[in-house]
Amino acid sequence: MSEPRYHDTRKDSFYGDFLYDRIVPRGHFLRQADAVVPWDEYGAQLLHYYKGGAEYGRPPWNPVLMLKVLFLAHLYGLSRRETEVYLNENMPAKWFVGIAADEGGPDYSTIADFQSRLSQNGKVAAFEKLLDQVIALAKAKGVVFGSIQIIDSVHVVANVNTAKDDASQKKGELPRDPNARWGVKHSHKVLDENGQEKRIPEYFFGYKQHVSMNAASRLITSVAHTAGNEYDGHQLPGLVEHDLALGIPVQIVTADRGLDDGDNHCFLKAKKLHSAIRLNKVRFEKNDPNKAPWIKLRQTPEYREGLQVRSWIEPKFGEAKEQHRFRRCHGVGLPAFKVQGLMTAITMNIKRIVLLVTGTPFSPGITAPLTPWRAG
Repeated sequence: MSEPRYHDTRKDSFYGDFLYDRIVPRGHFLRQADAVVPWDEYGAQLLHYYKGGAEYGRPPWNPVLMLKVLFLAHLYGLSRRETEVYLNENMPAKWFVGIAADEGGPDYSTIADFQSRLSQNGKVAAFEKLLDQVIALAKAKGVVFGSIQIIDSVHVVANVNTAKDDASQKKGELPRDPNARWGVKHSHKVLDENGQEKRIPEYFFGYKQHVSMNAASRLITSVAHTAGNEYDGHQLPGLVEHDLALGIPVQIVTADRGLDDGDNHCFLKAKKLHSAIRLNKVRFEKNDPNKAPWIKLRQTPEYREGLQVRSWIEPKFGEAKEQHRFRRCHGVGLPAFKVQGLMTAITMNIKRIVLLVTGTPFSPGITAPLTPWRAG
């Protein structure tokens, strides 16, 4: 088998070596990320998704470079068009992906094709494997994982104009995103005309990413992706099983009341894990002799310890939405959402690992582009 042929980036030219040494600071976050993460190993895994293994036809962009491009897009919360502009204008970004200072990077259509290729035909597994490898990297670098896992979900709005889509479907057209569903974002209390308190649900159309995060390391260890109407409680066993398979030292699992399900408590007990799922009040306030076990659970130190850190996952969701454009789907369909969710988790984990290993924080305001549009 011959060696794969890639697009010439002129990385080793005068502009791709000497100039960068003078311009890109040694302490830049992207230099640290390049040193800490084995990008060549991760990117090489994507080669078999290239038609002909990059041995025939027009030389494609190196998958290592393309993976770095995806990382940059998620790191700075860029659309595909913005990513193209950013690579052409930003010197640290050019250095990071490996193109010469006077060369352009992949255009937005190439970036879109790369994402699309990995979102189809079950290839999402490549990103699932990558998330696991990033957790293994953290362990190898000495990042400490604690005994408490926090489980919760974050909603993401589908890339659909629902009013326009409904009108189109009434004309007999297919829905723009057949995988997305209406779900409840949250509910808030209001007073009705009689002064009685009631809850009003707020709905969204889209998907959910279910997340398990280690409280000590603040790293996302497991994720699952569903339509917006799926019950959160059904995802807990799979997330915990995956955490255990990764060798995370789980002893306590905490979650909010939405996951207070008898099956989840039984599952954790069977796994010899402590439940710190916040109990609904009916569990211990009801006039029923069966409430004794729930009262006992509330009094355990593990339950109290877990609830003390349960809210730590909320800033992680805020980070995903505010810094990494995780409020809305970039593409259409569940596979595309899975790639977006996995890459967002991978990106935030790499940020965290670089900080823990090198002490270098990510500062989006320093190098984020100033392009005034968001398209693509």
